[in-house]
Amino acid sequence: MRELQLREAKAALSAVVDQAVRGKASLITQPAAVVLGYEEWQRRSRVPPFGRLIVSLPLEDEGLLDRDATPLRDGDVY
Repeated sequence: MRELQLREAKAALSAVVDQAVRGKASLITQPAAVVLGYEEWQRRSRVPPFGRLIVSLPLEDEGLLDRDATPLRDGDVY
């Protein structure tokens, strides 16, 4: 991701937008903003945050499996 000062981004806004459309994001430092192409923004805006996905799961305590306590590997391997 390319980093720019705000004054650089203002001076080269057309180039920053063109690069964003081609999939190359620019970070306007401080950090104040990130410029993304419209298609990338649409893609990201459709994905719900991970926390919201976890909270929305319809699990009850009875629906959870017991954790297997078997060690993943022998302790003497090293």
